[in-house]
Amino acid sequence: MQIKHKEQRVAVLIDVQNMYHSAKNLYRKKVDFNNVLKAAVGGRKLIRAIAYVIRTESKEEKGFFEALKGMGIDLKIKDLQVFPGGLKKADWDVGISVDAIKLSDFLDTIVLVTGDGDFIYLVDYIKNAKPARIEIVAFGRSTSGKLIERADDFLDLEEDPKKYLLKK
Repeated sequence: MQIKHKEQRVAVLIDVQNMYHSAKNLYRKKVDFNNVLKAAVGGRKLIRAIAYVIRTESKEEKGFFEALKGMGIDLKIKDLQVFPGGLKKADWDVGISVDAIKLSDFLDTIVLVTGDGDFIYLVDYIKNAKPARIEIVAFGRSTSGKLIERADDFLDLEEDPKKYLLKK
């Protein structure tokens, strides 16, 4: 297993919905994605940063999307699905997994910014079948314990939450 070093080529894949709900539920605040990205990269060579986002009917998130782009983060956008009866679905797990597998063939490290335990299978696959390291960045209390166990590294944003949350 490789250790972190400044020449490592890194991709950061951000599960925006997971991070948004974790920060909201734990702190009633919003995530400072700029500081999260810097911490995830950790002084290494950022090759690609992708935020997986959901567009609602109201389009109220447009300013947020522009802010992410301004940080150098590519966006993958999916429309919110609303089913008869009002059920809503907004899920990027498969898209994030496919991108992680593709990128893991030619990068040294894949950083998943999520606490979602559904990614355990992805972490196991990359660790066993690909040359890349796989790291997790998330709020510890809302992160799957098994996901933490299986990753090559885990950065708990709760060690310094003020750094990773917006002031207002």
